Amino acid sequence: MKVSKKRKVLVVEDDHLVSEMIRGMLEELGYEIAGEAEDGHEALGMIKEVQPDVVLMDIKMPRMSGIEAAILIQKHFPTPIVILSAYETEDLVQDASRAGVGAYVVKPPQPAELFRAIEIACGRFEDMVELSDTRRKYEQAMKTIESLSRLLPVCPGCGEEKNDEDYSKMLNIYLSSIPVEEISRYLCSRCGSRTDSEGIN
Repeated sequence: MKVSKKRKVLVVEDDHLVSEMIRGMLEELGYEIAGEAEDGHEALGMIKEVQPDVVLMDIKMPRMSGIEAAILIQKHFPTPIVILSAYETEDLVQDASRAGVGAYVVKPPQPAELFRAIEIACGRFEDMVELSDTRRKYEQAMKTIESLSRLLPVCPGCGEEKNDEDYSKMLNIYLSSIPVEEISRYLCSRCGSRTDSEGIN
């Protein structure tokens, strides 16, 4: 069993023997070790520098637990996280999920379990990023629709054409906000054909 995409893994574990075992298992699976930390506090200091594709982290650690670290990582450096712990209670699993953890593995893991957890966490994270991007595009589209609705050339109440100073000012403000690379879609056919050959000034 080998990964199709070589992901960089930050291992966060305070037990050196467990850390060594996990490192060997990850390398055998085809993952790259981005770095190793002994607790959540050290992981936070490393994550910006090593930029891992996924964080594999224990829960019970000195100074800062895995749950506390997961919350801060997702707030400041959003990254897929897999919790690796000897403890598996319903409360811990729920706490991990609320902290943004993508998968939970019980020690000692089998290679297949570790592989599956890492790939699930990365897949969930990618889905979350895609959903967030879709939501952002939707919100931007709604703002555009709202702006355009205020720029209707006629009043929806009485049907009279808008030609006052305020309307012209609003129209000019909106047109000036359009990025240069998108302006061509707003041009008439005559200006559009001219800019195709001459470029937009």
